[in-house]
Amino acid sequence: MAVRLSDSDDLAPDAAINITPFIDVMLVLLIIFMVAAPLSTVDVPLDLPVASGTSQPRPAEPVVLSLTPDKGLILGREPVTQTDLPARLASVTGGKLDTRIFVSADKSVPYGEMMALLNQLRAGGYLKIGLVGLEEEKP
Repeated sequence: MAVRLSDSDDLAPDAAINITPFIDVMLVLLIIFMVAAPLSTVDVPLDLPVASGTSQPRPAEPVVLSLTPDKGLILGREPVTQTDLPARLASVTGGKLDTRIFVSADKSVPYGEMMALLNQLRAGGYLKIGLVGLEEEKP
């Protein structure tokens, strides 16, 4: 805040806005978002196969179901059993059967295990299923 020290004028407050606190707040928010953004993605270590199709846009909050090499299931970031899967899917999707379920599986998972998982999803009423893979590198 600036003050004039002359005797001729009254001491009037300076109307300038001090923006330094606003810049500090914005920098803190930027740092928080930079740290939180990588944590918001699902990070399950899988060796995904390569696909040559065109990629589709990803929804804001996808429901990702992963089949690990040891035939375990992970819904989002939390492990789930075969018996608990229908109830957990219903709670995550809010009971909406038209929600797209993204399924990812390791390359080493047998085809029969993957088909059993897809059949279980279809039996539960989830018909919109997307398969997750790596994009093919183009020369």
